[in-house]
Amino acid sequence: QVQLVESGGGSVQTGGSLRLSCAASGYLYNRNCMGWFRQAPEKEREGVAAIYTDGGSTYYADSVKGRFTISQDNAKNTVYLQMNSLKPEDTAMYYCAARSPWRGCPSNITPATYEYWGQGTQVTVSS
Repeated sequence: QVQLVESGGGSVQTGGSLRLSCAASGYLYNRNCMGWFRQAPEKEREGVAAIYTDGGSTYYADSVKGRFTISQDNAKNTVYLQMNSLKPEDTAMYYCAARSPWRGCPSNITPATYEYWGQGTQVTVSS
């Protein structure tokens, strides 16, 4: 049974930083595409960043390039999202997701193409 558990959300002021973690279990971690998504109230879920665990290729939404960094710790089966220079518009529920193994990791981070999802962690940025 696949499990993705997010942690690290919270409330910060504009310009602050947070690091989200996503621990994967019951899953073939190697050669997986892991992604971070977010959904603000009354908005569609959008892709933020993705990483291919076999090789470490990374992809980012334009809105977070230069501010967010996705990384992995293969020994812990964990993916991280370091978020710096946070803005109020970054406020959302953040979700970790994974694609089935060997399906590759497209640069277009589309929620519908990810099969496994965590429960989410809230990030709130105040001005």
